[in-house]
Amino acid sequence: RLLVVIGLLTLKCSVMQCYDVVVVGSGNVAEAFACSLAGCEGVKLCQVYARNEERGRAIAQMCSCEWSCSEVAAADLYIIAVSDRAVESVAKRLSCKEEAIVVHTAGSVERSVLGEERTGVLYPFQTFTAGRRVDFSAVPLFVEGSDEQTTQQIESVANLLSRRVYRATSAVRREVHLTGVLACNFVNALYAMAADRLEENASLPFDVLRPLIEETARKAVDATHPRSVQTGPAVRGDFSVAERHTKMLADEHKAQIYKLLTEYIWQTSKKI
Repeated sequence: RLLVVIGLLTLKCSVMQCYDVVVVGSGNVAEAFACSLAGCEGVKLCQVYARNEERGRAIAQMCSCEWSCSEVAAADLYIIAVSDRAVESVAKRLSCKEEAIVVHTAGSVERSVLGEERTGVLYPFQTFTAGRRVDFSAVPLFVEGSDEQTTQQIESVANLLSRRVYRATSAVRREVHLTGVLACNFVNALYAMAADRLEENASLPFDVLRPLIEETARKAVDATHPRSVQTGPAVRGDFSVAERHTKMLADEHKAQIYKLLTEYIWQTSKKI
């Protein structure tokens, strides 16, 4: 019986594929991928390959793997996690074995910039910050491959990292990326604008805004659609308040942002 169990375990290990992976880059996305891969069963993070020695070494140390800026390690999968504008040039300089798969992680860059064979995309739909850990298993990962076999292999790795894996063409991924800018980058810029206003005009700290931000995000996440929980003077059609606020915003750009958002909220709230 013991021999049978050992035999079954040996068979299981022999059929389970373990992917050797190299992360290329030293930014926030590279750090997030490397840290997630380092603790992932079925994956071996072989190397962080990065030009920035300080950041590259730091990420490699976090993940207990090697760092290099000169010789890239042999691997099954290379994840290029660099700025959008650098993806193509980095890919052209990358020397890897012919059967390896090369992917990038950018939301608005075509897969084709990597070439036509054994290439793809592994796009994480999340905001990342150095030193801040994110539960990668909850991060939506959008996958695209140069052919069906390549797509399936990228999916296999993606499924080891996250429980939310989707196939998406470059056109769909661009739409997703745009929504991320609206829902994350723009919203955070408004947080910053509000925080600056509080500090400069009311001598109050950002802490005053924290409960409001938390409840607003919580309501939006819990709602069927965020528009159903929209509040404020624009929804009520209280344009006298909106006009007063606009006058308080002496800066022309900020006043224009306020006007445009007020009009958008008013027009869309009438459809509820």
